[in-house]
Amino acid sequence: MVGRAVSPVFVGREAELADLTEAFEQTQKNAATTVLLGGEAGVGKSRLIGCFAERASADSAHVLNGGCVELSTEGLAYAPFTAAIRQLVRECGAEEVAALLPEGGARDLARLLPEFGEPSGDTESDTARARLFEQVLTLLERLAESRPVILLIEDVHWADSSSRDLIAFLSRNLRAAPVLMVLTYRSDELHRQHPLRPVLAELGRLDGVLRMDLPRLTLPEVAAQMAGILGTAPELAQVNRVFQRSEGIPLFVEALMECGGDCTFPDSLHDLIIGSVERLPEETQRVLRIAAAGGIRVGHALLAAVSGLSDVDLDDALRTAIAANVLQVTDGHAYVFRHALIREAVHDELLPGEHVRLHARFAEEIGNDRALVPPGRAAIEIAHHWHSARNDLWALISAWEAAGKAAKTFAYKEMMQLLERVLTLWSKVPDAAERIGVDHTTVLERASEAASACGEVDRGSKFVKAALDELDERTEPARVADLLVRRSQFKKAKRKPGVLDDLRYAERLVPEPGLDRAEVLSKLGSYLMFSGELDEGTALTEEALRIVREYGEEPLEAELLLNLALGDSIAGRIDAMARLNARAQAIGERVGSGGSVLRALANNVDALNNMGRSAEAIELALEGERLARKYGLYRVQGTFIANNRAEALDALGRFEEAAQLAEQALGMDPILRTRHHLRRIRADVALARGETDVLRSVLNEVGAFDAASEEFTQELTTNSRLLIGLHMLDGEPLAALEVAERVAREERIMSKPMLGWRMLDLLGGVCETIGAFAPERVAALRARVEEAAAAMTVDNPVSEAYRLGVARDHDAAAAAWERLDRPLPQARSLLHAGRAAAGAGDRDGAADRLRTAHPIAVAISARPLAGEISSLARRVGISLIDRTGSGEQLLTPRELEVLRLVAQGRSNREIAAELFISAKTVSVHVSNILGKLGVSTRGEAAAAAHRLALIG
Repeated sequence: MVGRAVSPVFVGREAELADLTEAFEQTQKNAATTVLLGGEAGVGKSRLIGCFAERASADSAHVLNGGCVELSTEGLAYAPFTAAIRQLVRECGAEEVAALLPEGGARDLARLLPEFGEPSGDTESDTARARLFEQVLTLLERLAESRPVILLIEDVHWADSSSRDLIAFLSRNLRAAPVLMVLTYRSDELHRQHPLRPVLAELGRLDGVLRMDLPRLTLPEVAAQMAGILGTAPELAQVNRVFQRSEGIPLFVEALMECGGDCTFPDSLHDLIIGSVERLPEETQRVLRIAAAGGIRVGHALLAAVSGLSDVDLDDALRTAIAANVLQVTDGHAYVFRHALIREAVHDELLPGEHVRLHARFAEEIGNDRALVPPGRAAIEIAHHWHSARNDLWALISAWEAAGKAAKTFAYKEMMQLLERVLTLWSKVPDAAERIGVDHTTVLERASEAASACGEVDRGSKFVKAALDELDERTEPARVADLLVRRSQFKKAKRKPGVLDDLRYAERLVPEPGLDRAEVLSKLGSYLMFSGELDEGTALTEEALRIVREYGEEPLEAELLLNLALGDSIAGRIDAMARLNARAQAIGERVGSGGSVLRALANNVDALNNMGRSAEAIELALEGERLARKYGLYRVQGTFIANNRAEALDALGRFEEAAQLAEQALGMDPILRTRHHLRRIRADVALARGETDVLRSVLNEVGAFDAASEEFTQELTTNSRLLIGLHMLDGEPLAALEVAERVAREERIMSKPMLGWRMLDLLGGVCETIGAFAPERVAALRARVEEAAAAMTVDNPVSEAYRLGVARDHDAAAAAWERLDRPLPQARSLLHAGRAAAGAGDRDGAADRLRTAHPIAVAISARPLAGEISSLARRVGISLIDRTGSGEQLLTPRELEVLRLVAQGRSNREIAAELFISAKTVSVHVSNILGKLGVSTRGEAAAAAHRLALIG
């Protein structure tokens, strides 16, 4: 060896270090940042972030280190986060860390680290995993309150699925906290199908995410690195040879320098890396081969147990490896290879028999003493080693155990992969069922459950099909019914037909009262109610409720009460719904089910909004979102409550707030159904403001253009309403009429007050707007609207306001909407009233209504509606300005100044500079001016200003 193995000089990374420093400075301004640092193996990613972390620590940053290991791809879930939290516990103690979390939050982290006590009892796949994610998010946010946090996660190309999901979740939701995440990965390993590729693509689209690629060293930089290693300037010929052979990769430069001046350069990079090992004593090489089989990091006690060497012999062998900088000592009495490539090269040198023998020894020793590996890792370590040792029997047994451990940490993708290993090995182990205590079908059932929990619909469907093929419904009807219910959920997720058929089949298989039947009825009853079959859905849900009460299953009782409340809501029985919600909420509070409490609260928010008490709904929603964060359930149920709050904001015409809230909730990665609800809120705002591109994008995403794909009544209704609006904005009245006619034939929409009145009012408006295009078809549609309205009940002010519109009593409807503080339907009703007055020859009456409507529409940025009002006013010959007052009295002095500059063609930014105000304030003034002048554009405002002599 010549000189140092590693250069003491940090070479050639000034620009990248400056970028990281700038990202950290941005983070310190309460703007969370994620850096994606890619580069080839050996190019110096670890050295770069190590140098950066050292400087940042000196600048008061709290640096947490978490690395992914190759074992993660086999099922070691959350490895980088477990390592980072374990470091935090060592630094602060478990109690201090637990104090940063909401009450009971530490029990969720106990699934990763035993230092936090017993894990929480919640095992529901959708809520428990989401709560774990939120606890990690909360921990980082709270930790960053005292000083900025840097979370370093290396080698994310090896990250397990759960860690990738958590990384993406944190990148989306660490918004204002001073937290910098730096993720490194080998760019040369990201083949086309690598699971990290879509994650990087998604993160790259987020604000606050910086992508960096670490280049190879240049010739002068290689020379500087060599000088640092040698302690003197190298000869130019040697620099050229090293640069040409290493191609500027620092690790290879180091390996070449270790050859010495007389060394012949190896033929391959593998030989280059392994060369430094082969020059060590044979006993040291043997210990390194053992360590390589243990992974990139191996504890001293475990290495001693597997090697069988005495303490003295082992220390002698290790000391030589450490002196050669092949191994390094790390925390926890463990050793790590200086670089993963060195470990890989040594492991690749194992002979076949040696490979099998060493991995079997690791599995045996860890199995004899699980304390030899960090807590929580034993099961997956044993499974990995037995699988690598090609011992089918113990590979199967250990994979089954590791799958169970993965389930306890909600690592469902890893659980599924381990169960697939069990299924693959099953035929190779004659007594497999006796060895693990379950039959082959049970493994398939567990695999389908895991696939369902992690969203692997196609693979889950295959597991279900295979399990059903092995079962006889005559002898095991309950198992078949459970699988049919799961298959129905997979079909629903894929928008495939047959969901209801599977649920009905499952119901017939469990005719006797019992929890199996109650579970099936819960799903069937809920599906029927969402599909508009309220009577049958309610009856089946009530039957299930009677069963669960006999068995004392209160959590399921709360769920069924909430399902019944949903039916009452759709039917317009708001008071009955509120009573059921209260009972369910009381049960949830009694049994500690945060999910039931939040679902009841969400229903009440929806009910308040449906009754026209939108301001109260918003306040209750804010309380619900606070509780969701307390329970650690914001991602699953807090986002749904946020959706209901956005609906209330939309109803009040607070469109910008509604759109922003929807986007924020979408950033929490909610479940698909909630995501689609939030996207439809954004579409409602887009429809009101005339943003057709946004509207069309949402309708494509939710499948609205495929009329046959939506089975749920609420979704079908909203999709249809938005489609009609899009066609009207696009100037396609006959296409809008076609959708309206299709909706009018849907009995499940037209007979349900909660959904029906709003749709009937819309269809009536379509009739009034496009009657001249297809009079016969419009007349038939009008007749259908009136027929449905006559049969529909009214039991709240919102329904009554819609009913007045359907009855074409538009003035009364406008007054009703004004009382409810809903400006958009108020202005629209005034437009209809103005159109009716104009048609009756009441020009003054039309003018009064349109002059009232126009500023309302302009104030809420309802541009299409404002345009309709202006268009009607022009056709009737009406000025939207009340000429009884002068223009000077109409506008404030500041508005007159802004109008003067608008008339000169100035932009908002130019006006802001001229008047020393913000561009946003200018925008508000312009909106007010347009409303007061009764115009829709800046050009029209300028023309009105000259016509009325408002400017000199």
